[in-house]
Amino acid sequence: MKANFAISLFLALMIASAAHAEQIKYMRYIDDNTDRIPTHTVAPEYPRIARRDRIEGEVQICYHVDKKGRPYRVAVRDSTHRIFERPALRAVKASSYKPLKRGEKSSGIKTCRTFRFELAPIVAENNS
Repeated sequence: MKANFAISLFLALMIASAAHAEQIKYMRYIDDNTDRIPTHTVAPEYPRIARRDRIEGEVQICYHVDKKGRPYRVAVRDSTHRIFERPALRAVKASSYKPLKRGEKSSGIKTCRTFRFELAPIVAENNS
């Protein structure tokens, strides 16, 4: 009896978490002050705890791009909730830009990217 209840509870939690995963919506990112062309943009993962607690927020990450197109001096400039900072930092560090051609100079301008973490509203389906 207890085993059946535990299995049922486990399956219900798995289905609920799968349904939650479909509701997550990463709205967009915004790049400021850059003339470099992104070649690989990584979207941050929505933190599981934030998703569970229905927390939304925004993080602004500023960084420079080296000649090879890799971000460096990556730092949080502004954040509405600390829970989103680490995934946003990881996403920027994993992203890349088009490398500069030989002899081409970098503008040296710091780039800032804003990530908005938002959850899609839950919509009940009507099967009538």
